[in-house]
Amino acid sequence: MSSLRKKIYVIIFESDTPAGKGFDLLLIISILLSVFVVFLDSVSYYNEKFGALLYSLEWFFTILFTFEYFLRIYSIGKPIKYIYSFFGIIDLLSIIPTYISIFLPVSRYLSVIRI
Repeated sequence: MSSLRKKIYVIIFESDTPAGKGFDLLLIISILLSVFVVFLDSVSYYNEKFGALLYSLEWFFTILFTFEYFLRIYSIGKPIKYIYSFFGIIDLLSIIPTYISIFLPVSRYLSVIRI
Protein backbone atom coordinates (compact mmCIF):
# COMPACT_ATOMS: atom_id res chain seq x y z
CA MET A 1 0.00 0.00 0.00
CA SER A 2 1.39 3.41 -0.96
CA SER A 3 2.24 5.98 1.66
CA LEU A 4 -0.64 8.26 0.59
CA ARG A 5 -3.14 5.40 0.71
CA LYS A 6 -1.92 4.42 4.16
CA LYS A 7 -2.22 7.99 5.44
CA ILE A 8 -5.77 8.30 4.07
CA TYR A 9 -6.65 4.90 5.51
CA VAL A 10 -5.42 5.90 8.98
CA ILE A 11 -7.38 9.17 8.89
CA ILE A 12 -10.62 7.58 7.65
CA PHE A 13 -10.65 4.19 9.36
CA GLU A 14 -8.54 4.65 12.50
CA SER A 15 -10.65 6.73 14.87
CA ASP A 16 -8.13 6.48 17.72
CA THR A 17 -5.70 8.92 16.08
CA PRO A 18 -6.06 12.71 16.38
CA ALA A 19 -6.59 12.99 12.61
CA GLY A 20 -9.10 10.13 12.70
CA LYS A 21 -11.02 11.78 15.54
CA GLY A 22 -11.06 15.06 13.65
CA PHE A 23 -12.26 13.33 10.50
CA ASP A 24 -15.03 11.52 12.40
CA LEU A 25 -16.15 14.75 14.05
CA LEU A 26 -16.17 16.59 10.72
CA LEU A 27 -18.10 13.73 9.12
CA ILE A 28 -20.72 13.65 11.89
CA ILE A 29 -21.21 17.42 11.69
CA SER A 30 -21.54 17.19 7.89
CA ILE A 31 -24.11 14.40 8.17
CA LEU A 32 -26.17 16.33 10.71
CA LEU A 33 -26.05 19.51 8.63
CA SER A 34 -26.99 17.53 5.53
CA VAL A 35 -30.00 15.99 7.29
CA PHE A 36 -31.00 19.45 8.54
CA VAL A 37 -30.88 20.78 4.97
CA VAL A 38 -33.08 17.91 3.76
CA PHE A 39 -35.55 18.59 6.58
CA LEU A 40 -35.71 22.29 5.74
CA ASP A 41 -36.09 21.56 2.05
CA SER A 42 -39.06 19.29 2.77
CA VAL A 43 -40.98 22.16 4.43
CA SER A 44 -42.67 24.16 1.67
CA TYR A 45 -42.23 27.52 3.46
CA TYR A 46 -38.44 27.12 3.65
CA ASN A 47 -38.28 25.56 0.21
CA GLU A 48 -40.04 28.59 -1.31
CA LYS A 49 -37.86 31.09 0.57
CA PHE A 50 -34.49 29.33 0.42
CA GLY A 51 -34.94 26.70 -2.29
CA ALA A 52 -31.90 27.72 -4.34
CA LEU A 53 -29.64 27.84 -1.29
CA LEU A 54 -30.93 24.51 0.02
CA TYR A 55 -30.43 22.95 -3.42
CA SER A 56 -26.85 24.25 -3.55
CA LEU A 57 -26.17 22.93 -0.05
CA GLU A 58 -27.60 19.55 -1.02
CA TRP A 59 -25.15 19.40 -3.92
CA PHE A 60 -22.29 20.54 -1.70
CA PHE A 61 -22.94 17.72 0.75
CA THR A 62 -23.44 15.20 -2.05
CA ILE A 63 -20.10 16.09 -3.59
CA LEU A 64 -18.43 16.01 -0.17
CA PHE A 65 -19.89 12.56 0.63
CA THR A 66 -19.01 11.31 -2.85
CA PHE A 67 -15.41 12.39 -2.33
CA GLU A 68 -15.37 10.65 1.07
CA TYR A 69 -16.88 7.49 -0.47
CA PHE A 70 -14.20 7.33 -3.16
CA LEU A 71 -11.43 8.04 -0.64
CA ARG A 72 -12.66 5.06 1.39
CA ILE A 73 -12.62 2.86 -1.72
CA TYR A 74 -9.18 4.13 -2.72
CA SER A 75 -7.59 3.71 0.69
CA ILE A 76 -8.87 0.27 1.67
CA GLY A 77 -6.96 -2.86 0.70
CA LYS A 78 -9.95 -4.63 -0.86
CA PRO A 79 -12.31 -2.03 -2.39
CA ILE A 80 -14.98 -4.59 -3.31
CA LYS A 81 -15.19 -5.64 0.33
CA TYR A 82 -16.03 -2.06 1.34
CA ILE A 83 -18.38 -1.40 -1.60
CA TYR A 84 -20.55 -4.39 -0.67
CA SER A 85 -20.28 -3.86 3.09
CA PHE A 86 -23.18 -2.47 5.11
CA PHE A 87 -21.53 0.94 5.44
CA GLY A 88 -20.46 1.00 1.80
CA ILE A 89 -24.03 0.43 0.68
CA ILE A 90 -25.34 3.05 3.13
CA ASP A 91 -22.79 5.57 1.83
CA LEU A 92 -23.78 4.86 -1.77
CA LEU A 93 -27.50 5.12 -0.99
CA SER A 94 -26.93 8.50 0.63
CA ILE A 95 -25.42 10.04 -2.52
CA ILE A 96 -27.27 8.29 -5.36
CA PRO A 97 -30.60 10.20 -5.09
CA THR A 98 -29.03 13.57 -5.84
CA TYR A 99 -27.31 12.22 -8.95
CA ILE A 100 -30.52 10.51 -10.11
CA SER A 101 -32.30 13.88 -9.77
CA ILE A 102 -30.24 15.16 -12.70
CA PHE A 103 -32.13 12.81 -15.01
CA LEU A 104 -35.39 12.50 -13.08
CA PRO A 105 -36.13 15.81 -11.30
CA VAL A 106 -39.02 14.27 -9.34
CA SER A 107 -36.54 11.87 -7.72
CA ARG A 108 -34.96 14.82 -5.91
CA TYR A 109 -37.25 13.97 -3.03
CA LEU A 110 -35.48 10.63 -2.68
CA SER A 111 -32.82 12.59 -0.82
CA VAL A 112 -34.84 11.77 2.28
CA ILE A 113 -32.99 8.43 2.04
CA ARG A 114 -29.94 10.33 3.31
CA ILE A 115 -31.72 10.69 6.64
